Amino acid sequence: MSKQTVLNWVDQNKEELIKLSDAIWEYAEAGFHESRSAEAQIAMLEKYGFTVEKGVAGMPTAFVASYGSGKPVIGLIGEYDALPGLSQKAHYEKEPARPGAPGHGCGHNLLGVAAVGGAIATKIAMEQQGISGTVRYYGCPAEELLAGKVYMVRDGLFDDVDISIAWHPFAVNAVTADSSQAMNSVVFNFYGRTSHAAGDPENGRSALDAVELMNVGANYLREHVPTDVRIHYVITDGGGEPNVVPAHAKVWYYVRAPRREQVEEVYERLKKIAQGAALMTETTFDITFLTGCYNTIQNEVIAEVLYETMQEVGVPQWDEADLEFAKKIVEGYEPGHYEKTVARFKERFGVDLSGKYLNDVIVYDKDKTKVSAGSTDVGDVSWVVPNAQFNVACSVIGTPGHSWQFCAASGMSIGHKGMLVAAKVFALASLRFLQDADLVERAKVAFAEDTKGNPYVCPLPEGQQPPLDTLKH
Repeated sequence: MSKQTVLNWVDQNKEELIKLSDAIWEYAEAGFHESRSAEAQIAMLEKYGFTVEKGVAGMPTAFVASYGSGKPVIGLIGEYDALPGLSQKAHYEKEPARPGAPGHGCGHNLLGVAAVGGAIATKIAMEQQGISGTVRYYGCPAEELLAGKVYMVRDGLFDDVDISIAWHPFAVNAVTADSSQAMNSVVFNFYGRTSHAAGDPENGRSALDAVELMNVGANYLREHVPTDVRIHYVITDGGGEPNVVPAHAKVWYYVRAPRREQVEEVYERLKKIAQGAALMTETTFDITFLTGCYNTIQNEVIAEVLYETMQEVGVPQWDEADLEFAKKIVEGYEPGHYEKTVARFKERFGVDLSGKYLNDVIVYDKDKTKVSAGSTDVGDVSWVVPNAQFNVACSVIGTPGHSWQFCAASGMSIGHKGMLVAAKVFALASLRFLQDADLVERAKVAFAEDTKGNPYVCPLPEGQQPPLDTLKH
């Protein structure tokens, strides 16, 4: 009975969910600036009787919405930040809505609203069927900066959660045991002394020289780190004009690795390189630590429930307009890209998608040895409470992450249909755990085994505050 209640609620209220998703897609607010996106979700949650705690963990756009009381506590995770520079109309050709503005090139407008819908549908069923426990929606800002959840975990907001569930829009319908990359995000600030670059060069000490020498050292370091370590950087301040020796320059680094301890090891070596660059140029430096995150742990008990629930809900039902849109997106890819994507999918999952533009199968990969290339602050949640994630097809096969193509699909029916499927998965899975204490206990036992002998240690320096104004978008 409760299952049909949540399915019916999502179907009957799909236009309200789509309207909310499209509003957030239009707002397209970058990390820590998602004020309208957060408020729109809060308004809907309050309308349906959730109690909302706003501005949590020192972040104005972070919030926690709760319904019910007691155990178990089920936490549904949402995000709503956009990516700088990816503004795009809901069109199959590249056409920015506002040139240079942010856009939802990772589908977070869908991500947050599906979890909101799942939380509300679960609440309706709890109310009607007299189901005890607590359902929470976690409004998490700045995932693209890999920051929001780390600070929320640090401040204890997940401490009493029994089961947490996350999802991500993608081009597949899947549950996988993949981990992700742990990461540090750090800015190195160098300080020198100005002088006239032509008339008085000997009195100058170039902060830019220090940055460039640091980057040279980092590039040589790549040969002497584990193969799957990644080091990325951008120079965010290189001085003013060529005839003035720069007194200040800074470079922003990401250090990624499959395990948290590897990140720490490489980061310590990177700091030594910065010290060497400062010594060579007679400059000084300091470090602005922005955030760090853990790799993800996929709880096998929750993952199994998510896979079973996805099979029960089924895949998004595409119509001719969706398929035509997807076909035109694929026709715009670089030669060979679609074919490579299909081949990789077949190699991994044993399913041939040749000739298809939108995914219509559900796959499950239990191999825990795989590590995805990206990072997510969901990782930190997964190290303090049992967590698993799922994917629903909301974009065209072969769509790159962080792309205008992803943004386009997120603002039209392809994204909408995947989002509504995800909302149903959230709700049905939540009900399973709310009504089965043994299942919750099994997830906790698996979590204890996954983290045995390796307790979570917050990667943030003591006293670190969220970098609300440090990062420019």
